[in-house]
Amino acid sequence: MIPAFAIGRTQTFMYYLRQLEDQQRIPRLPVYVDSPMALSATDLYLKYKEDHDLDYSREESGKGDPLDVHEFHLTRSVEESKAINSVKTPCIIISASGMASGGRVLHHLAERLPDKRNAVILGGFQAQGTRGRALQEGAKTLSLFGQQVPVGAEIVELGQFSAHAGKSELLRWLRGMPAPPKQTYLTHGEPQAAQALQVAIQEKFKGKVAVARYLDTVDLAG
Repeated sequence: MIPAFAIGRTQTFMYYLRQLEDQQRIPRLPVYVDSPMALSATDLYLKYKEDHDLDYSREESGKGDPLDVHEFHLTRSVEESKAINSVKTPCIIISASGMASGGRVLHHLAERLPDKRNAVILGGFQAQGTRGRALQEGAKTLSLFGQQVPVGAEIVELGQFSAHAGKSELLRWLRGMPAPPKQTYLTHGEPQAAQALQVAIQEKFKGKVAVARYLDTVDLAG
């Protein structure tokens, strides 16, 4: 099972699954994409081919659609989603939401988490307070639909799929500016990580760095 955001992350997983299949690094398993929004977004990839980069266009002209795994199941309706519960053979399920905070993926987790033969791939950052974060931190049970579901499945972290830049990437981005920033505001991130980045920016660029707090206001004209 792969909890994945509908826009961007699902398509990234589909792309790499196709690559792995073509390289015979994984078997060709049924892949269920259970997210109507993700399927609609994927349709846009197919519709606007003029916006694809050169590498992607080159793959399209050679092997066809790079997002098309060999056994692809689209599940838009609720009935189709529920039918996945009856699948007992090996398969891959990609479903939203990416942090398991809601959506159809919760039904798949409730169905498959207890079985140690299954695995949950966490592809990217898991925010505090989400079920994804609980799984990442080794929770033995997960609260789903008012019940405590035991976690028997293997939990696999693939942090490299996160769309968030890390500290080193943000520092490299700041270094690319013509002049160091005199004032930097950190508005996104958990407190401990934000404070570490604040110290790093202060040490390297000597400017003022503020970590945003709830209801803070800033006078940009001052």
